[in-house]
Amino acid sequence: MKDTKQLRYDKVYLKMALTWAELSHCARKKVGAIIVKDDAIISDGYNGTPSGFDNCCENDNGETHWYVLHAEANAILKVAKSTNNCSGATLYLTHSPCKDCSKLILQSGIKRLVFRDKYRDTAGIDFLISAGLEVEQIQIDLD
Repeated sequence: MKDTKQLRYDKVYLKMALTWAELSHCARKKVGAIIVKDDAIISDGYNGTPSGFDNCCENDNGETHWYVLHAEANAILKVAKSTNNCSGATLYLTHSPCKDCSKLILQSGIKRLVFRDKYRDTAGIDFLISAGLEVEQIQIDLD
């Protein structure tokens, strides 16, 4: 049975990721990420355009611009610019990662992934599980 204290923390960090997702300017889907290491938040991110670009994530047809960064990529890149690292960290995501982001997650040294909503393509999750990451989906209420 899962440690109830850990589950409480997992739910709080997931709620923080959901709150962080609200900062996204993307119309189609707002995604948030929180990276926790040694009981401390070391990074956060949400999906959006690179620094210096217009915040609009979609074109006039509602299609996402190719250069929009996913939340987990933004959070991992933020760690890369700091004196910290992701080795052994837990990543909290509002949505499960895509294939491309799953490669970044694995390469960054993150060892655990907790997410709320499953992405339609589960190849990213499948890849991380096959690589030995602990992956867990937790449903939380939005109250």
